Formats: sequence, structure tokens, C-alpha cells
Amino acid sequence: MMNKISAYILALGIAAFGTACQKDLLTPKPTTDIPDWEAFTLKERIGNEATGLYTVMKNGKFLGGKVLIANDVRGEDFVNLTTNNVTLNASWKMTAVGESQEIKEIWSQGYMAINNVNVFLAGMAAKGNAVAGDSLAKLYAGDAKFVRGLSYFSLLQLFARPYWDGAGSKPGLVLFWEPHTKLGDYSRARSTVKETYDQIIRDLDSAETLLPKLTASTKFAANKGNSYSAIALKMKVYLQMAQYDKVLAEGAKLIAGTGPFTSPAGYTLETDLKNLYTPKYAGKEAVIYMPFGASPGDFPGTQTQLGYYYSPASVGGNAEYALNTSATSIVADASWKSTDARRQFIMPVGARSFLVKYSGPSPYLDFAPVLRWAELLLIEAEAKVRVSGTVDPTAIALLNAVRGRSDASTVFTAADFPTADKLIDAILREKHIELLGEGNRAMEIIRLGIPFPGKSATVLTVPPTASNYIWPISSDELVYNRLAVDNQ
Repeated sequence: MMNKISAYILALGIAAFGTACQKDLLTPKPTTDIPDWEAFTLKERIGNEATGLYTVMKNGKFLGGKVLIANDVRGEDFVNLTTNNVTLNASWKMTAVGESQEIKEIWSQGYMAINNVNVFLAGMAAKGNAVAGDSLAKLYAGDAKFVRGLSYFSLLQLFARPYWDGAGSKPGLVLFWEPHTKLGDYSRARSTVKETYDQIIRDLDSAETLLPKLTASTKFAANKGNSYSAIALKMKVYLQMAQYDKVLAEGAKLIAGTGPFTSPAGYTLETDLKNLYTPKYAGKEAVIYMPFGASPGDFPGTQTQLGYYYSPASVGGNAEYALNTSATSIVADASWKSTDARRQFIMPVGARSFLVKYSGPSPYLDFAPVLRWAELLLIEAEAKVRVSGTVDPTAIALLNAVRGRSDASTVFTAADFPTADKLIDAILREKHIELLGEGNRAMEIIRLGIPFPGKSATVLTVPPTASNYIWPISSDELVYNRLAVDNQ
């Protein structure tokens, strides 16, 4: 919806005012209003603008909430209780259309984050780089590339066919690099899935080079990207593309040892699982988290918060979704022992069970988890098995590291896996358990090319060939972008 909005300007108070009239002198503008031509004239303003790139991305309509929730509720792990389309009931039913609120919100907010990057980079090239100086200019460019890469990646997982379908030849996203700050015709055809992934990798390669290698004591894991978080995100990007050799190439920069696994970034598994779900978690397992603060302008937003969706009223939530506890669910999986510490985050309430990883009540300031260390270990484990085609001993050690943190009574050995496929199944199951309710399930289903399981008598299995396997693109984009075509 690039030309419906007159200007996707940086969400930091940058405002385009045009040419001032003499009568403006009679009504002076507040000092907090900054004309766009002055936005890059002071180092302090430029720094605030760079921070603002993250502010738009972490909005509850995007990576601060609804992207994660959409990826969860499209899967089989949750049961909708409120039948409220504002809180993604249509997505849960697999009936979302281009006019659905979540589709329009996520598409719009995602492209707002992308355009903010493009506006910022253009302003820096025109004036800001000289003002900021070489060191800061590189840092801010790295921030911008990181935000754009993550934003395109997040949109791609919802709005395009998986890479395995035609080796990336199907329609991907509408790619923009130039800033849109005025009314105009910004019509552009969709690039392919491969071309979109290529752009994501270019951005993340650049971010890796430009951003500092912040270690455990200095990293802004939950506030900004750094070189290591760019590398980590590339591991997940290549996993979605099934390019497992490249997963391992990136993993070699981050993961060392044979157990316990160490990292030059200082990432490590939390000993106490409760630490992961403190509202403002920014510890050593946080790789990419979306943070929130106590000021009103830093809340996730109404009906976009993780705690609001998943927690029961007794702990401050709205009980929008209960956990699926049917015999075929991951909650009922016999391999997930009752003594596993991860079971503590499942709360029975009457006949229902709820996920209580996230706290309440309003304004629900839990930092939203996008990527953490445990997931990277399991990504590395899967890639090792797929590349070697064997029951890889390091993959077993990685699996044991994650399982052993919450269930010391289970120690896997090679004897447990007669084939490499059995080991892969165990790794995928472990990821399903570990990341329950953390915005990963639909991405897993789609990248593996398996059906979305049925959820009720009316919400049936969705095969990979079905049109509702992925989302349609926003109806706004189709109205205002004459060259865009919808998913079929």
C-alpha cells in the first residue's frame, strides 16, 4: 500500500512541511517538529532516527506481537476461544483474506519499517553521513540493513510460497530500496521468492560487516542488532531455504565446542528456564528480542500483546487461545515428560490448559522473542544431520544440550536413532516443544512442506498445495499497486 500513505516517514517526529509561508512566523512550530530537510543535520537527531528504525519494527502490529501470534495460531498448538477476528480468529480458521485485519496491519507495518530504512539511508547518503562521521555512519547503516533484512524475512514467511516450491521462482515480495516520502505512483511488480531472499541476505551480510561484534557484557541483544545477531538470523534464513551447508558456514562463526557449546558472542543456555520468561528478558540466551518500556509510546499496542492472547485471566491475560491438548498435540506427546521443566509454563484452568510464558496484566511489556540461543543450537543440529546424512554425534550433543537443560533424565545416544531421519524427527520435535508459543510453528510447517493439521470438525487439514497454505497479500496493496498480483 505504498502510495495510499503519503509518506512513510521515520517514526521519530520527522515531518515534511514543504515551503513555509510568511504567516507561519505568526504561529511558530514546536521545537520537537523537525522538517525533513533538517533531520540529518545533527548527530543526536541521526542517532534518534536510527533507534526509531527499531521502534517501528517492534510495533505490536508487526514483530512486537502479531507476526509471532500469526505464526503460532495458524499451526495446531492453540484452540481459539473468543471467535474474535480482531484477535486472529480468521487466521486460526485458515480463512484469512486480503481484507482481514491482521493481513492489512502486518503488511502495512512491515512496509512502514522497510520504508523508514529507505528514507533513513537516502537521508544519510545526502547529508547524514558527513554529519555523523565514518564510524557512526557505518553503525547506523548496519542498523538499517539489519532492520530491513529482518522485516523482509518476516513478511516473506507469511505472504509467499516456500522456497522449495519451484526453487524460489514463485512470487515473493514487492521490493523497494528508494524512499517514498510524497504522494505518487509507486507501482511495482512482485519479485520472486529467490530474489527476495537474495535481498535479505545482502542486507544481513552488510549488517554483519557494519555492526560491532558485541559480546555478552556489552551486547544490546533485546534492543538493537549487532554483527552476531545478523549472523544468527542468516542461519535461520538459510534454514528456510534448505541451504544447510550455508547454515553450517554461518553457524561456524557462532557455535563452538562439543557441549557445553560456547559462542564468541557470549550466548549460552539459561540454567533456570524461568529467567527466559521474565518480562524484560535480555540475558545471554537473547539473540533477537523486541523490547518494550513503561512509557505509553513504548507499549506493544492494543490486542497485539503476547500475554493478552495466551494467558488466562487469573494471571492477567484475556484467554484468547488455550493450548491444544488433544491426543495428537505436542502437549500430549509422550516423549515430553511430565517432569520436564518446560511443563511449568502450562497452567490448567478448569477443562482448559493455557501457556503462561508471558505475563500480564496490561500493558503487557514482555520482550517479544524472535530468535534465541536454544533455537540456534537446534538449527545447527538439523543442518549437521541433513548435510552429513548420518546420525551425527555433534547433532546429538546439540539436541542433548537443549533437552538436558529442562530434562536431565533424558540423554540421547546414537542407539536411539536407527536412521538419520529419526534423529531429524527428534530435533524437530524438540524445537516444537522448546519454542511453543514463540512465533515459530507455521514457519516450520511451511518450510518442511507438511500439511497444516486440522483443528476441529470445521477447521480441516490444509495441504501444501492449497491456496490458504500461505496468506494472500493485503487488499490495499492490490488497490494501490497496479502491478502487484495476489497469491493464487
